[in-house]
Amino acid sequence: MQTPILEQVRTSLTEKRDGLRQWLSRSPSEAKARRLGPAKEEAVAAHLVRLEDSIALAEVGDLGRCVVCHDTVDTGRLVVDYTAMVCLSHLSAAEASRLEREIELAQLVQQALLPGEIPSLPGVEIAAFTRPAEFVGGDYFDFLAFQTGDLALAVGDVAGHGVSAGMQMASVQALCRAIIPTHASPAEAVDQIHRLFVHNSRFTTFVSLFLASYNAANRSLTYCNAGHNPPMLLKADGRGASPVRWLNPTGAAIGLIEEPAFDQSVIRLAPGDLLVMYTDGVVEATSDGRGMFGPERLVDAVAPLRGGSPGDVVRAITRALEAFAGKKEFSDDATIVVCRIT
Repeated sequence: MQTPILEQVRTSLTEKRDGLRQWLSRSPSEAKARRLGPAKEEAVAAHLVRLEDSIALAEVGDLGRCVVCHDTVDTGRLVVDYTAMVCLSHLSAAEASRLEREIELAQLVQQALLPGEIPSLPGVEIAAFTRPAEFVGGDYFDFLAFQTGDLALAVGDVAGHGVSAGMQMASVQALCRAIIPTHASPAEAVDQIHRLFVHNSRFTTFVSLFLASYNAANRSLTYCNAGHNPPMLLKADGRGASPVRWLNPTGAAIGLIEEPAFDQSVIRLAPGDLLVMYTDGVVEATSDGRGMFGPERLVDAVAPLRGGSPGDVVRAITRALEAFAGKKEFSDDATIVVCRIT
C-alpha cells in the first residue's frame, strides 16, 4: 500500500472522528435525538470505535491488508470502504458481485452531478426555496423517480456549512441520483446510500436525509426520515385534535452510526393537504432576545394558507423568517420544499 494513500485515508478518518466527538460533546440533547432517530448515543460510540481501529491500522501501515493472503486490497476500493480487509478474489461470488456493484455506483457518483428540476405531475404542485449561509451551502433537495416510476422527494442537510459542506453535499446529491432510480422504496435507497457513505474516507461528516416516494394514483406517501427535521403535514380538512402531523425520524442520520436500521412509514394524502419539508436553518434561525424561530412559528406562518399554492406558502415562510430575524444574518443554510395535493 502506498504511504500517500494511507496518509490520505488516515487524515480523513481523523477529521471524521474529531467531528463526531465534537458533535457528541457540544450538541444539545434535542438536536442529538433528532439526528439519531430511534437509535441511541451508544451507537455513535460503536462507530467511533471502528474509526479508532482503522486509524490505528493506518498509522502502522496495515489498513487494507488482506487477512487471507496478507497482500493489500485495491487502493480505489479502500477509499470507498476503509474497512475492506479481504481481497476481492477471496470473496464468494455473491459478495464479490455486491462489492463490484457498490464500486460501480461509487464511480457513477462522479458523473451524476446534474441539477434537479421541479417536476410537472398531475395531482401535485411543488415550490422550493434555498439560501446558503455562505457562498456555498450544505443543503440539498432534489426531485427524482424511483424504479417504480413514483416521484422521489429528497431533502438533505450536511452537518456544517460553507465550502466544505457544499462539496460533501454535491457528492450526496450524486449518490442519490445514482441510487434512488435503482430502488423501489425509500428505506432501501437510504440503506444503500448509507453503506456507500459510512466507510468512504471522502466523507468526513454525517448527513440528515428525508426521502419520500409519492404515488399519484392512490395519493400515498412512503417516507424514510434519516435523522432529518420532521416535515410538517397540514391536513386540508382540519379533522382530529390537530391538523398538523410531524413526520418524525425513522432512522439515524446517514454516516452517523455503524449499523443503523432504516424504517419507512406510509401515509395517505388528500386534496388540499400541504407537505412542508425544510432544513434546520429554517427552525433554528435566531433573533436577538427571542431565541429560535422554531416549529411553532413555522406552523403559524403556514396555517393561514391552507388553501394557498406552494409558492404562496414558501413566500409566507420566508417573510416570517425575515421578520423574525430582522437584520441578523442566517448562521446556517435554509431550504424549504412545499408540496400541495390538488
